[in-house]
This record gives sequence, C-alpha cells and structure tokens, in this order.
Amino acid sequence: MRPSGRSQNEMRPICIETDVTKYAEGSCIIRCGDTHVMCTATLEARVPPWLKGSGLGWVTAEYGMLPRATTIRNRREAISGKQSGRTQEIQRLIGRSLRAGIDRVELGERQITVDCDVLQADGGTRCASITGGWVALRLAVNKMLASGDIKNNPVTAHVAAVSCGIYAGQPVLDLDYSEDSEASTDANFVMTDTHRLIEVQGSAEGESFSRTEFNTLLDHAEKGVDALVNAQKDATA
Repeated sequence: MRPSGRSQNEMRPICIETDVTKYAEGSCIIRCGDTHVMCTATLEARVPPWLKGSGLGWVTAEYGMLPRATTIRNRREAISGKQSGRTQEIQRLIGRSLRAGIDRVELGERQITVDCDVLQADGGTRCASITGGWVALRLAVNKMLASGDIKNNPVTAHVAAVSCGIYAGQPVLDLDYSEDSEASTDANFVMTDTHRLIEVQGSAEGESFSRTEFNTLLDHAEKGVDALVNAQKDATA
C-alpha cells in the first residue's frame, strides 16, 4: 500500500490555474498533489549572441525554490552568491524539454524565458515545472498569435513530465516525497503528447532494477503524461 493510498499507476490530483500574474506574457500555478509551482513566460525581442542573425528563436528556463517550500527553511541561493549544482541541472533540463516542443524557425529571433518557482515541494518539482512551464509558454505564444506578432504557431507538441519509481518493491507512478525519499529506483520521464521521449533520467538508489521493471515504469509514465496533457489542454483551451 502506498502512503497516500493510491494505486500503483494513479496520479496525484492535478490542477493548473492560468493568468496568475499581471505582467508576464504567460503564467500559471500547477498543483500536483502538494507540489505547487508558479511558472511564468517572458517574451523578449532578442536572442543570445550566438543566435543573432540565424533566424532561430530560443527558449530557456530558470528554476528556484522558495525558502519555506520544504519542511525546513532553506537559505536563498542568492545569499551564497551562486546557484547549486542541482538548480543548474534542473533548469537546463526544463529548457531542453521545452525547446523540444517548439519550432524555433517559426518563433523567429525571439527569446522566451520560463521561470519556475517552487512554492511548495512534495516530490516531482522538476516534472511539475516542465509541465506547467509548457502551459506558460503556450499562453505566451497564444498572445503573439492573437496580436499578429507571428503568423504560424511555433508549438509543435505538448511537453509534460512525470516521475516514476520502485517503492516497497513495486513500480509506482508520480512519487510524492515520502515515496521518493525511500524509493529503491527513481526515474523522471519527459515526453510529448504522442509519447515520444525527450529525456529519461533513471537511477537505482539502492537495489538495481530490471528491464521488465523499467518497461512497467515507462507504461506508468505514459499514463501519467496522458493525464498531464489533458490538464494542459483544459488550461490552454
């Protein structure tokens, strides 16, 4: 039995609230159980120097966690003067994931920065950031299309992410913190709405896992991504 009472392939409740800030071109708060992340998308009429004159747009991301997003207060990274390795790794993952769902030619020489701020953490913050980040990105694109700034939609696919793992000897979907902290295997799957894989992160925290177990995790992930994509569609309809 999972601590939450969920079945092995059952997601936590998903809620995406849009237009939560006044100024950002796209914004939402995504709630996956007790993990809550605010995502904003900012449009700029410029690209990084190495892309200038290329005709290609760029999507990047930044990630952070509020001091009391967890059970104890963590110091703001700005106080130490640098980001942790974990933060850098997560925001690069978010950026890579979101770029996989964008036609950068259609975007043109514009940059969209997606900021993901964890308000409350209970496992799966990077996955929630990717899923919510896509919503904020899509809302920003919708505004460009409505204003005529771009003629064609550069969004080529939904992008969503979900965690899976082996907890108490069983492959389970969408780990919360109590499961994640004790899982013998922890994995994150980033996919499109057609189940094309963008990135897979998986590691044995204790006992190694088999190909059969991995296949079950992948099956769970596909079901989870379907639920997340449906929530994205409802939020951006």
